[in-house]
Amino acid sequence: MADHITTRKAPGTWVVRAGGAVLGETANAIELTEGSYDPVIYFPRDDIAMAFLDKTDKTTHCPWKGDASHYTIEAKSGPIADAAWSYETPKEGLEAIAGHLAFYTDRVTVEEL
Repeated sequence: MADHITTRKAPGTWVVRAGGAVLGETANAIELTEGSYDPVIYFPRDDIAMAFLDKTDKTTHCPWKGDASHYTIEAKSGPIADAAWSYETPKEGLEAIAGHLAFYTDRVTVEEL
């Protein structure tokens, strides 16, 4: 794992909302901090309404975290393209985020309750 990336159990309870609906709520989120970027909250898939997410063909690569798959949210107001991502098999040292989803906060709301 790169020295500039840290993970920890996120304190509190977190919620993700999209298109006016709650997609998930968890007390088991992982907070990933990378360098000077704002922390990113990763939600366990078990705490997300996965029926509203469709995996897309988009993938991205991070040299420190690995390959990410992307998901479109099927919201009542319409699809929110590539609004979430997941590292299915993250690089060594970042196994804590496997099986978790993160969300682009310019497309959905992620907040601590």
